[in-house]
Amino acid sequence: MSLKRIAGLFTPHKATIAVVVLLISASSIIGLAQPFLVRHIIDVALPGKDLPLLAWLAAGLIAVAAATALIGVLQTWMTTGMGQKIMHTLRTRLFTHLQKQSLGFFTRTRSGEVQSRLNNDISGLQQVITSTATGVASNLTTAIATAIAMVAISPGLSLLSLIVIPPAVWFTRRVALLRRNITSTLQSELATMNTQVEEGLSVSGVRLSKTLGTTKRDAHRYTESSKRLIGLEMRSQLAGRWRMSTMGIIFSAIPALIYLAAGLPVTSGGMTIGTLVAFTALQGAIFRPVMSLLDLGVQWVTAMALFSRIFEYLDLAPEITPRRGPSRWTRRSARRGPL
Repeated sequence: MSLKRIAGLFTPHKATIAVVVLLISASSIIGLAQPFLVRHIIDVALPGKDLPLLAWLAAGLIAVAAATALIGVLQTWMTTGMGQKIMHTLRTRLFTHLQKQSLGFFTRTRSGEVQSRLNNDISGLQQVITSTATGVASNLTTAIATAIAMVAISPGLSLLSLIVIPPAVWFTRRVALLRRNITSTLQSELATMNTQVEEGLSVSGVRLSKTLGTTKRDAHRYTESSKRLIGLEMRSQLAGRWRMSTMGIIFSAIPALIYLAAGLPVTSGGMTIGTLVAFTALQGAIFRPVMSLLDLGVQWVTAMALFSRIFEYLDLAPEITPRRGPSRWTRRSARRGPL
């Protein structure tokens, strides 16, 4: 499946994406001011007992928080609207394409399978469509800007902070592939349950089951499907949890190592307390977007299974191609005129 085809879904929304990227960049740059304001408070305003400077710096912290919050609300409004429009396009395109299929297609295909593609699969893409593109841009911009600021403060400590990223990428890749396989199986099981509901709880289905005495058997089949669904959901949620928890522990231990390294004669180099606090804040700020990017990678690979199922139906060629122009009956009726 081509990524170009998925990107084509976002093409009609280029203007919205451009505005969102600008908002993301502005929010990332404004947010970087906070650690430097804190450093100036600790190193200059507080030791010098400069109340006017302290008031201005405190006001700056409040302004940074307010500005990033307002930008976040606007960004969420725009991305949610764009995501819902894309999902609407997918739903209507798939629905109209299935209308072109022959009666034989619906005879061969379970009704629950068709409904699952239209409802479950597209609904499962909601989080990815509404947040992935903007999430990648937001977290990537924040991570790059934060990394530049960290290097500007202390190159040595920056290397210590960034050394854990490669193993995190490797762990995340393994988790993503595992979740993709589980998601594909999970959607198939949901389709099976939809089919059982359609066949067992429709008027004709209930009448048939009561006539043949298969009510208990149908209930048992549905119960077993529900049990399998529980297992798949548990596997999906817990897939790679131990790996990601290990990375979380490593990320949490980095600040302690930074404090330890800052006390060594080789790395201290006259580093002030304010600089150390600012660097630790930046270090925490860079790990959040990095972890978010890794999590988005897992969601994206998982979503590939859903996109594959949707595009599989969109690629179905109609078995009967409608004729162009009026039919013979229409032309003959037009010559004869109204009855």
